[in-house]
Amino acid sequence: MLGLRLFNSSEPHSVFCVKVVAQVKLLPVSAHDADALAATLRACNRAANLASEVAFAKGLKRRNVLQKEVYFRLKADFGLGAQSAVRVVKKVCDAYATLKANIKAGNLGPEGSKRRTRAQSRPVRFREDAAQPFDDRILTWNLDERTVSIWTVAGRIKGIPFACSGQALKLLASREGESDLVLRDGMFFLIATVDVPEPDPYEPDGFLGVDLGIVNIATTSDGTVLAGRRLNRYRRRHRDLRAKLQKKRTKSAKRALKRLRRREARHAAHTNHIIAKQLVTTAERTSRGIALEDLGGIRQRVTAGKQQRSQLHSWAFAQLGTFIAYKARRAGVAVVFVDPRNTSRQCSQCWHTHRTNRVTQARFACRSCGAVMHADHNGSRNIAHRGETAWQRGAVNRPSPTTTR
Repeated sequence: MLGLRLFNSSEPHSVFCVKVVAQVKLLPVSAHDADALAATLRACNRAANLASEVAFAKGLKRRNVLQKEVYFRLKADFGLGAQSAVRVVKKVCDAYATLKANIKAGNLGPEGSKRRTRAQSRPVRFREDAAQPFDDRILTWNLDERTVSIWTVAGRIKGIPFACSGQALKLLASREGESDLVLRDGMFFLIATVDVPEPDPYEPDGFLGVDLGIVNIATTSDGTVLAGRRLNRYRRRHRDLRAKLQKKRTKSAKRALKRLRRREARHAAHTNHIIAKQLVTTAERTSRGIALEDLGGIRQRVTAGKQQRSQLHSWAFAQLGTFIAYKARRAGVAVVFVDPRNTSRQCSQCWHTHRTNRVTQARFACRSCGAVMHADHNGSRNIAHRGETAWQRGAVNRPSPTTTR
């Protein structure tokens, strides 16, 4: 899920919304329907690969220009309908736009690096089971009967049942635009993005600082420690189990590995949802905002030993930050990202900064004033202070809630 602010120009005043994802599981009534959906994904992604090769070879990254070049070929060679061919072209153009943005942001490494050079030297490729967007011309929802009608290469299939939660069904009532057809572990899903209006934000009375970590997933400036021992044990158990099954190389071991796919990621996401909800509820109850560390690029900046490498690269801090941000916006809670430098070395009482202040992973002892406390608690208090400073510094340029709506 991703929280963004949008402007609706059709209304006299601007309306801010949060983008929330609603997911439903399709339940094809026959093998023919399931095969048709799978064949549609294969055809659309093969067509996307062809369009991507043309876009790369001829430098056609704009949608109208690329569509003019490949439209009739996609329809003839892959059996696509008019609107599905248009969606394929848009998917390709969006992929190149995303690649350009990642290169500009440095997410693929500096200029001349192997990863960046490899990404720039060949066309974007799509897996045969990659997601495919459908708009309202080729996908119709019937929320009362909980069915969909969808275009496929075998013709339009009507009355495909779907299952979802009550909350997702409520979100789908205000759905607009595209929905993505996804094939995951042999099951089909439709994923729709819904704009949920934000409540009027309130002026925060201070900030709740949150220090993110591996040993302790989150520590707040109130002193609450959300330990990560349970999650880390779960990850180690799955890592050891994967290694054991990969070593066996039997058919049953491969089936077990397939069953375990994404289980760890789902468990981590579930844990992050719970933590994010708890933090946002605390901030909302106390009329405070939330201050977080800006940890972008930390994996490139930090050098980890062999034993710590798997922990660092499985640490879903970006996901937790995203969850907190969108849940906070839905609740009208302000979120500020601050510079994390020296938050673990600076004393939150006298502001003395030195690397020896951090005695151990869990213990902080200031060499100047003698303050002793949990290291993560000290860091979260520094983050809270920086968040409040950043908020006050930006108040001059920040419009009031009454003038933005």
